[in-house]
Amino acid sequence: MSKTDPIADYLTRIRNATRAKHRKVDIPASNLKKEITKILQDEHYIKNHIIIEDSKQSIIRIYLKYYEDDKSVISGLERISKPGYRQYVSKDRIPRVYNNLGVAILTTSQGVMTGQEAKRRGVGGEILCYVW
Repeated sequence: MSKTDPIADYLTRIRNATRAKHRKVDIPASNLKKEITKILQDEHYIKNHIIIEDSKQSIIRIYLKYYEDDKSVISGLERISKPGYRQYVSKDRIPRVYNNLGVAILTTSQGVMTGQEAKRRGVGGEILCYVW
């Protein structure tokens, strides 16, 4: 379990589960992870997710999505901004991921959103990760 970078731990758990062809993965919950999971579902990278409430810490159960040939919809995940080196971009510098085939997830002053949504709203922020 990663104490210093929970977002990298979140992405690694999803990456490992897709490579092992698991149908679901359980991840310790936080508000930021819940928002990232909502974005992944809205962008059709995962089937569904549920929040399992617990007395200690909630758990996010993510149901992964696969094509008919058992190839994962998520081809790759990459952590961009790290605890020791934060990556911030202005609204004009928001990157395109794989020529808009992937999605950049940002945290902004208006909440967590995709790079395209941030461009539409005219805000910049910290680039959390790329998903394609």
